[in-house]
Amino acid sequence: MRVSRAVTCLMVCAVYAGLLAASGPAGAESWLPAEQAKMQTLDKITARIASVEVRVGQPVRLGTLEIWLDDCRYRPPEEPPEHAAFLRIYDKGYAGQAQAEQIFSGWMFASSPAISAMEHAVYDVTLIACSNTASTASSD
Repeated sequence: MRVSRAVTCLMVCAVYAGLLAASGPAGAESWLPAEQAKMQTLDKITARIASVEVRVGQPVRLGTLEIWLDDCRYRPPEEPPEHAAFLRIYDKGYAGQAQAEQIFSGWMFASSPAISAMEHAVYDVTLIACSNTASTASSD
């Protein structure tokens, strides 16, 4: 029996998320919500690496891609570090393309980017960290 890559990815992500939830004493309730995600992008053609910040509900354009952050969570400092983001990524193409194609939808984990990786001929997108705008600002 042959299992599709998408189904395999979903099964692996579900197992990984279950392990993360069970790893701490408080379980899944210990994930903290975040307002934005820091992503690292790679343009494979030009070999340019860039860091972009994506806010929940506000799309970011990267070449022909449009990145939507639906949810971003991180573990508190007293637990093993982990960041997870639910992303939707569309390839909008160039001016002649009629409709955007969804090329990724799912959870990405900062500590294990290969578990749920976006596959694209030109771009790589990986999660670095989730944060809140208040926590990134310096306080006096």
